[in-house]
Amino acid sequence: MNRGVRLLASLGMSPSTNEAPPGAPLDPRDRAILEFERTWWRDPGPKGRKIRERLGISSARYHQLLNRIIDRPEALAFDPMLVRRLRRVREERRRRRVAGQLGLPM
Repeated sequence: MNRGVRLLASLGMSPSTNEAPPGAPLDPRDRAILEFERTWWRDPGPKGRKIRERLGISSARYHQLLNRIIDRPEALAFDPMLVRRLRRVREERRRRRVAGQLGLPM
């Protein structure tokens, strides 16, 4: 069992646990994802490998969960600066993608 799966198991969770209902407090997995996003760049190596090692989920699943988490008010309360930055980056990427599809200048 890798370290990420052990971490989730120690928190009483599995890598495939479903999302929390709206308004529910952040669960340990959500907090672990936000904490990872805050600090992943400090360690050498590819982010995708670190996601698998620490959280026990694929990179694609990580980004799906992260995008859902940063839309929650509980995430904003947990780490306002990180969540606002992630929302801003996501919105900028979305704007560029739409502008490119429509042939608009960026």
